[in-house]
Amino acid sequence: MRTKVVESIVNLIEILTEEEKALLHQKLAENEGMKSEVKPKERHFQEIATPEEWIKAFREWTESHRGRNYPHISDEDISRESIYGERG
Repeated sequence: MRTKVVESIVNLIEILTEEEKALLHQKLAENEGMKSEVKPKERHFQEIATPEEWIKAFREWTESHRGRNYPHISDEDISRESIYGERG
């Protein structure tokens, strides 16, 4: 604990005028209000998804591509020989 820092803050507060103390109180209240407005960090799908949810999401993604006019790639087009040629 940083007791010296706290003691220094207390000493500073003691020498404030009533107007300054009211302003400090207002600022502290605003700061507390901002804390309650902060939303907890949302976790990403990959952090929380179960294996079943991954499967479902993957299937939905693949289905979302159905019916698009993508070119057909044959097995020969993606074979090792066609990719590497003579290098093998």
